[in-house]
Amino acid sequence: MTRLRGKTLRAHFFHAPTRHGGIVEGEDALVAIDDSGTIASVTPPDAPGYAAQRDAAMRDGTLVTLRPNTWLLPGFVDLHVHAPQYPQAGAALDVPLEVWLRTHTFPLEARYADLAFARRVYAMLVRDLLVRGTTTALYFATIHQEATRLLVDLCLEAGQRALVGKVAMDDPRTCPDYCRDPSAAAALRGTRDLIDYIRAHPANREGRVQPVVTPRFIPACTDPLLADLGVLASDCGCHVQTHCSESDWEDGYVRARHGMRDAESLDRFGLLGRRSVLAHGNFLTAEDMDRLRARQAAVAHCPLSNAYFAGAVFPLRAALEKGLHVGLGTDISAGASASLFDACRFALAAARMLESGTDPALPPERRGRGRARIGVEDAFHLATAGGGIALDLPVGVFAPGYQFDAMLIDAGAPGGSLRLFPEFDAGPRILEKIIHTANERNIVRVWVGGEAVAGG
Repeated sequence: MTRLRGKTLRAHFFHAPTRHGGIVEGEDALVAIDDSGTIASVTPPDAPGYAAQRDAAMRDGTLVTLRPNTWLLPGFVDLHVHAPQYPQAGAALDVPLEVWLRTHTFPLEARYADLAFARRVYAMLVRDLLVRGTTTALYFATIHQEATRLLVDLCLEAGQRALVGKVAMDDPRTCPDYCRDPSAAAALRGTRDLIDYIRAHPANREGRVQPVVTPRFIPACTDPLLADLGVLASDCGCHVQTHCSESDWEDGYVRARHGMRDAESLDRFGLLGRRSVLAHGNFLTAEDMDRLRARQAAVAHCPLSNAYFAGAVFPLRAALEKGLHVGLGTDISAGASASLFDACRFALAAARMLESGTDPALPPERRGRGRARIGVEDAFHLATAGGGIALDLPVGVFAPGYQFDAMLIDAGAPGGSLRLFPEFDAGPRILEKIIHTANERNIVRVWVGGEAVAGG
């Protein structure tokens, strides 16, 4: 099962193409994958022509039947990964964001002037994400051109679908000398150079890796740089990624400097659009959400890192009911886990705590914020199809025209933590238990574009 291009897969799958459509189950379905890794058709067993398609694939040797007690899920889409921060995942989580950046994170990111160090970390990160089912990742890199190009190369070598941005940060008031672009012009030139490198890469003919315009956040960038990056994003049609209203400190800094909220300021610089992904958004107001919806920009919800650095809980359900595009992010390394299973679990828990409240000194009716919880189907949608929608990419769904990016879950895998009981567990309840209890050992194979990239 290393290569599924040109094959027909007979499988039991789950996906959640839309937020309101719930969990959709395909049992004993035929998933035909063309020679480019795109899904050509999905045929349920009760559809006309199912038997003929199955028998034809069997005759010509292209039918691949998955084992019983295995389930196919769409690959995860991680909307927020700080690739250089992987060495400090799980450490230094006890200080405020602004202290964490200056004391721990900026010194670590400066290390990426060393290409040997960059190769060691980036190769490990890409491999670790793939084995955890993350088939698409949106990466912040560093200011270093060569190390960022190396991350591109490693994603292409490993087969991961990725969007990679050279971080732009030029403001001497907030960025130390050792971790700063020397000028707005240099930051802009470095961003352009990376865009050209990715688009001309000889191993990137399928466009599996895409460039991203990446102002770190408003506190790290001068106004001329923000304006130039907005123009560049429009000219090149690239994705944009940055942080927005993450913490009290960041939110207050932008209001003090620009006299307006973070989302409004990003908008005036031309950095909000259909392919913009804003990390966190914990302090977005209803007006901010209206602005994002009008621009069709997306939010990368990072529930684990928000618990450490935000000082608030992102009102996820309110954002979804506003019609915002939302997906999930691990936010390595402010988020200690590289698994989007964990991101799903923390998204569910955070929403539940926002609804019920956390202060036992208050009576239940005053303790929380009503109608904030989400369901497993919501979390699963955000980690898969929601991330694809946010990035405007055809991933996260088992349907014709979508890329076959998928993971295979095996309940009996050695070392796995998924426990199913036939007398109790069937249908969507199986997916519910996968989301809540599976670990990376239960992921026995991962494909991107129909090519196996992890598992054995």
